[in-house]
Amino acid sequence: MNKYTVKNFDKEFPNDEACLEWIKNHRYPNGIECPVCQKVTKHHKVTTRPVYECDNCGHQISPLANTIFHKSSTSLRTWFHAIFLMASTRCGISAKQLQRETGVTYKTAWRMFKQIRSLLDEKGNMFSGNVEVDETYVGGARQGKRGRGASGKTIVAGIVERQGNVSASVVPDVKAQTLIPMIQDKVAINSTVFTDEMPSYNRLNQKGFNHEVINHFNKQYVNGNIHTNTIDGFWSLVKGGIKGVYRHVSPEYLDSYVNEYEFRYNHRKDEQPMFQTFLNQIKI
Repeated sequence: MNKYTVKNFDKEFPNDEACLEWIKNHRYPNGIECPVCQKVTKHHKVTTRPVYECDNCGHQISPLANTIFHKSSTSLRTWFHAIFLMASTRCGISAKQLQRETGVTYKTAWRMFKQIRSLLDEKGNMFSGNVEVDETYVGGARQGKRGRGASGKTIVAGIVERQGNVSASVVPDVKAQTLIPMIQDKVAINSTVFTDEMPSYNRLNQKGFNHEVINHFNKQYVNGNIHTNTIDGFWSLVKGGIKGVYRHVSPEYLDSYVNEYEFRYNHRKDEQPMFQTFLNQIKI
């Protein structure tokens, strides 16, 4: 992956105008088609507003419409700076850190991160070949039952294709009627699905999958090609990041945080900098 430093950022996006121009070029790579003239026409930036006006008829178009920046009173450069900071680390940064670095209020910083994370939802992946499935429990340390079934924690189920992508989301429970349809929706028939020994996965063979089981209860973690180490590695990234950066995430918003880690994982091999990958998620 190519590096993109703060010096690169300052040079490419020195002010709001540069950010707006980037969004305009990103959304209209072939030029702006004027709906009145019904053809691509030359447009110029209106001095006092973030809009472009057709040189022929005067019709105005806002590149910010239907984006996370629409009607925001926060400067575009601050938005881009937040995206840059967020993309520059494997684990993300907290809203408190953004508040310190940009001078916005904590409420504004939190809202910006919520909006940016909404760009990172990629749930369209399909999986095939060798696929691992597992679930984990996310939540702070508390008294009572530990491990699978721990009360008061949020369940996240995940699917990962070995040497490929991951998909993870919050689920209400780990019953077969929850997990099996999720697998059927995401994994191609005849794929090999690796899981632990949880009974909820027992019917996978009947559903057209080659089901291989590793018995974690008996302290078995690798048996030849049979293991769930890939998805376990992803869970380590998620839990380590949440504990180290965010400290605590409410169940209501956990899905959006998981989306962020999923997005980073799925684009870890991109040649372009992660910041540009984040920016390219802005709606076209």
